[in-house]
Amino acid sequence: MKNNAPAMNKKDKKKVNKGVLGRTVKLLFKFYPKMLTVSLLCIVFNAVVSSLPSIFMERVFSIAGEIVKGTGIYAWQDIVYQMLILIGLYVLSLVSGAVSRQLMAILTQGFLKKTREMMFNGMQDLPIKYFDTNSNGDIMSYYTNDIDALRQMVAESLPQMLTSAIMVLTLFFIMLWYSFWLTIIVIVGVIIILLVTKFVGGGAGKFFLAQQKAVGKTEGFIEEMMNGQKVVKVFCHEEQAKADFDKVNDYLCSQSTKANTYANMLMPILGNIGHVLYVIVAIVGGVFILNAVTNVSIGSLINPLIGSEVNLSVFSIALVVSFLQMTRQFCNNINQVSNQVNSVVMGIAGAARLFDLIDQKPEVDDGYVTLVNVKETDGVLTECEERTNLWAWKHPHSADGTVTYTPLKGDVVLTEVDFEYEEGKPVLHDVSIYAEPGQKVAFVGATGAGKTTITNLLNRFYDIADGKIRYDGININKIKKADLRRSLGIVLQDTNLFTGTVMENIRYGKLDATDEECVAAAKLAGADDFITRLPEGYNTMLSGNGANLSQGQRQLVSIARAAVADPPVMILDEATSSIDTRTEAIVSRGMDALMHGRTVFVIAHRLSTVKNSDVIIVLDHGRIIERGSHEKLIAQKGQYYRLYTGAFELE
Repeated sequence: MKNNAPAMNKKDKKKVNKGVLGRTVKLLFKFYPKMLTVSLLCIVFNAVVSSLPSIFMERVFSIAGEIVKGTGIYAWQDIVYQMLILIGLYVLSLVSGAVSRQLMAILTQGFLKKTREMMFNGMQDLPIKYFDTNSNGDIMSYYTNDIDALRQMVAESLPQMLTSAIMVLTLFFIMLWYSFWLTIIVIVGVIIILLVTKFVGGGAGKFFLAQQKAVGKTEGFIEEMMNGQKVVKVFCHEEQAKADFDKVNDYLCSQSTKANTYANMLMPILGNIGHVLYVIVAIVGGVFILNAVTNVSIGSLINPLIGSEVNLSVFSIALVVSFLQMTRQFCNNINQVSNQVNSVVMGIAGAARLFDLIDQKPEVDDGYVTLVNVKETDGVLTECEERTNLWAWKHPHSADGTVTYTPLKGDVVLTEVDFEYEEGKPVLHDVSIYAEPGQKVAFVGATGAGKTTITNLLNRFYDIADGKIRYDGININKIKKADLRRSLGIVLQDTNLFTGTVMENIRYGKLDATDEECVAAAKLAGADDFITRLPEGYNTMLSGNGANLSQGQRQLVSIARAAVADPPVMILDEATSSIDTRTEAIVSRGMDALMHGRTVFVIAHRLSTVKNSDVIIVLDHGRIIERGSHEKLIAQKGQYYRLYTGAFELE
């Protein structure tokens, strides 16, 4: 087993796409325009109010100075007045903050709900190839880790960053009001902080993105090992499994360590820069006071013009002390912004992966021929709404605007079909098959010969590279995929049962089927006998892919599910491979009834199940090497003869 840790490629090392954040915000506004607007207004109001205490502090210190000098006639009343205003503002801030948090909580969960819907709904339209090339664990990681990273960013990080950014902007203008000189010192410190944030935060960004991808790989590996735990133990593969997991886990640890190393460096550095800046402002302010340096500020220019008695043209203790408070608050908010960078980067990394899933190209379907209910009157087919159990292909002709109806019979023809999953690696070559309505066509051959691939092409899970596949004389590329697949019943080797009752699992093949139809299908498949002996019969709950049933019983339910759909074409891909010989005899009787009057394609390793086929096709490395009935092929004494007599093992 080979499970090497994924190496970080150049694409992973690129900076996180900045457009992801913009797209996230646009979706928020699209889904919740009013709620988001109100929440943002509350955040802005809360941030502005939280920036004002320094102004009141300066006024209180100025009044206290007047009291000391004995010039403050109404000083105490003024202090009380300032305190009442400040308390009122804090109450409003508290209310606005509570409202914004509640709205963001509701908005975030609604946004995540809609995002999951977009992901899941889009996933239903993806081609089978996507699921063949991506592990289930990695796909599940989108719905767990990436969604959680997005939640933290939307609910916590972005609101906090917005609050801090508005406070920084408000404080900056207040600083300019009080002193240009001291503001310049703060700006120099902020430039240093931003440069450090860009360097360290940028380094963390690429590793957080790699970490998110590594988490998906690790979960995919763990899921694979859990599903295959019996195989691991049977073949004593525990030690090798541990070694393989260590490789994947070490890579995740490496990327997480690098990401968090950068992240953990950021706060101590920024905190110390803020402390140094605070000390510098205090020293410079003290020097300006002692040397009676003239202060230049917006306030010193405007106050005389409006007749204000507040003098901001000289440095005072009240001015410097309040400015120090603003400096500390300013740096703390810059640090808050920087502190949220890690969460935002992780959120953007998660959102980038989510959008990558959402943006996956859906399965292309350019078909225009549809399957419709018809009724026959004097040999003429007429489309109708009611269920008649008589189906036809509705074929509109754009050339003359006419519509023709072709009866659904199950006539399938493959002509010189070529196919390859990967370019340059052909799987099928020059395959021609003719299956008339009601015929049973069997495919035999070694694993990898191309048997299942043919059935995948009939369903258009994949499209052929060359040749033609015609269904009732119609090129299947012209048939809408949903209608094509509705006309085909398929029973796979690996059964998939869903959480629900036995009846609901059978009805999965035909959602409008009645209970009577489901029971009839179960009887046809030979499943009714064991179902009626279950604790609650057809109402017995199944979970964990039918873990409370045996493998053979699960397969019988799967066959009943295909039977209730009543399609004209059946595909049985190793349908009885997991069933014991006694159960196979029961199923075979049901299968014979199920296959009566239908075109059937059978893939089987047990040659006893294909003996009565009308045509047996022997495949070898994607080519047809023999075809004919059982008797004819035995008489030829070729590959099929050697397979049947045991002279040559199928595998």
